[in-house]
Amino acid sequence: MPTDIIMPQMGESIVEGTITKWLKKPGDKVQRDEPLFEISTDKVDAEIPAPASGVLREIKVSEGTTVGVNTVVGTIATDGEVSATPTKAAPAAAPAAAKLEEKKEDKKEAQAGRPSPSSTPAPAAPQPAARRDEEEETRSSPLVRKIAREHNVSLSQISGTGLGGRITKQDITSFIERQSSAPATSGSAANSTASASAEARPPAPSSPAPYPGDLVPVTNMRKIIAQRMIESRRTSAHVHCMYEVDFSRIVSLRNKQKAGFEQRHGVRLTFMPFFVRAAIIALQQWPIINASLEGDNIHYHRNINVGIAVALDWGLIVPVLKNAGDLNFLGLQRGITDLGERARNKKLKPEDVEGSTFTVTNPGQFGAVFGLPIINQPNSAIMGVGGITKQPLVVTDKEGNDSIAIRSVVHLTLGYDHRLIDGAVADQFMALVKKTLESWSEEVG
Repeated sequence: MPTDIIMPQMGESIVEGTITKWLKKPGDKVQRDEPLFEISTDKVDAEIPAPASGVLREIKVSEGTTVGVNTVVGTIATDGEVSATPTKAAPAAAPAAAKLEEKKEDKKEAQAGRPSPSSTPAPAAPQPAARRDEEEETRSSPLVRKIAREHNVSLSQISGTGLGGRITKQDITSFIERQSSAPATSGSAANSTASASAEARPPAPSSPAPYPGDLVPVTNMRKIIAQRMIESRRTSAHVHCMYEVDFSRIVSLRNKQKAGFEQRHGVRLTFMPFFVRAAIIALQQWPIINASLEGDNIHYHRNINVGIAVALDWGLIVPVLKNAGDLNFLGLQRGITDLGERARNKKLKPEDVEGSTFTVTNPGQFGAVFGLPIINQPNSAIMGVGGITKQPLVVTDKEGNDSIAIRSVVHLTLGYDHRLIDGAVADQFMALVKKTLESWSEEVG
């Protein structure tokens, strides 16, 4: 009997999921635990592994279709079985998204001066180069292949950090950065934490750019983001305050420590744990910022669970660093790195995005001076980290003499719910964050 592939239940409250992409075609060989298809739920997007080794026999549920948990979405003819002729999902069931994707791929091929697959008969026997192209296609997304073409990079040179060796966008951008920089930076792409660092990096498109006139269906994740942002605006009385921080001390400390830190601990030293640690110290001093309004009651949370906003190619997600107040600096860095990598590789579980009490977001990684973030419900506050830039500042020495110096500066913004938090409290909270960062004295490990 063939092995059924089912829609998994990604958490107790999840009752359905949307298949966003099949990573294999009927007739392809699969290995047990190899990524087989991608799903999107109300909580997370995830890659689902194959339940058995064999050949993908049938796809019963097309991309873009939403079905209940435990629904059979396909079958695998396991090793040793004689499988029937593989059948694909009925073309009529294919959603508009799949058609539009095919249309865009055809246009891309035509613009590149190559015939599109739909207009060219398949060769009688695939050549070695064709096999390599097919393998690269199964190990990467259209966005990754587009970036590779633009930078004249062969994907065979890159080791993928995704499940099953799949090449992620972070893998290829890190590879390109290493090629263009001298000397090459140490560490693997797996240790890169783009969303967990305030360093500015060149922005990459969140998805292949649509062509003028295209009508593109809204993804499940985008629907959820839109719904929650509107709900937050309607729920909380948003107010923002912004503080300018002289970040020179920490920039200098990181420059001195980052090479040794990575050698000792196997993880890159980024700026994000400095911001998170400073926020934790202030949250311990001002617990109302870590509280939530529940009806006519204020819930002062026992633990500090910090949500770390992570920008993805296909949207935004906020995994949660649980019990962050109990972690030392190294624990914060490891936790932030782990959450960022699992978010980008679609390995998060529903419990990884639940239970935050305070959120930190980092628009500065893309060059923004500052942002005015929307509160992540049911939190009462969110801290936005701007880009780190060099600016002339008036510096006062111990004798009270003023001078002008070039300093590394970052702008931090606190968005808070004025129903619960007064302006004076928010300002005192941010003043402590500023003081902690400007006079940093903790060991980084």
